Amino acid sequence: MNKNIQNSLIIIITVFFCWGTITITQKPLEAFFYTQGSQPLENLALAKVIPSLKKPKLELEAEAAISITINHAGREKILFRKETSKILPVASLTKLMTAILVLENTTQEDYSLSQVVRISKEVSQKENVPIYGNLYEGEVFTIEKLLSLMLVYSSNDAAFALSKTVSNQAFAERMNDKSKEIGLKNSHFINPTGLDPDDESQLPNYSTVEDLISLCKYITDNYPEIWQITLNQKPYPTVNSFPSLSLQYNQEFIGGKTGYTQKAGGCLIVLSKDRKGNSFINIILGSNSSEERIIEMQKLIDWTLI
Repeated sequence: MNKNIQNSLIIIITVFFCWGTITITQKPLEAFFYTQGSQPLENLALAKVIPSLKKPKLELEAEAAISITINHAGREKILFRKETSKILPVASLTKLMTAILVLENTTQEDYSLSQVVRISKEVSQKENVPIYGNLYEGEVFTIEKLLSLMLVYSSNDAAFALSKTVSNQAFAERMNDKSKEIGLKNSHFINPTGLDPDDESQLPNYSTVEDLISLCKYITDNYPEIWQITLNQKPYPTVNSFPSLSLQYNQEFIGGKTGYTQKAGGCLIVLSKDRKGNSFINIILGSNSSEERIIEMQKLIDWTLI
């Protein structure tokens, strides 16, 4: 036990013992507590030996962040916020919007998750991912498998292949139409992957943590299978992803998504829930690296539990 707390308890117990058992000190003690009660908290004699219970300030090495909780009745509370309306690149968080459009398309009679897609040369030439999900010309996958590769391993090949199956209409145009429909105010997409554009004068896919909260809630309400897919970390474990985070003992993951490019830095979305039916959404944009996004997210999660 902290020495200051231990000393405080000894003082309090001693004072109340004396007050109750030694009648000759009753009046002086009453006067003492009456005097103490009229003082500001920081001036109280007992308060001076008890450590401050004020929540420490959280300093995050990230451009923007937010943490919210939603109770079982749907009531929201912001636990932490930093630059919530700042427009920033979102890297592979983009793939959540790509998944929405793909699943939305499964309502059509001629389109299903079991539909087979043959990987073209153009698709196979997208930027590789570090571990798993780099596809090769001529390979065949179902849409369901491509969704898994895209959401779990952030496969750029899979995202590009999926975008080709949805419509002849420009996919980025559909992404932006969907953004407006959802109510995203400061988001824009130029591709289904989140990769930085080759033309450096062109802005990459961008959003704000406020908009991303809205996107997460839309997915939860309409396509919760997206989060379920992200939980399936097989056949290879992901690196610097949300499963490596530690939650409170009574919480479990709902899902999450990572992102990283040179322009965006490390990005991360994590959703969790507790046994009481409360859910939590935590988002970080613009950390220094893919490794740092985990460190900063853990700091955010730990801080909200203090």
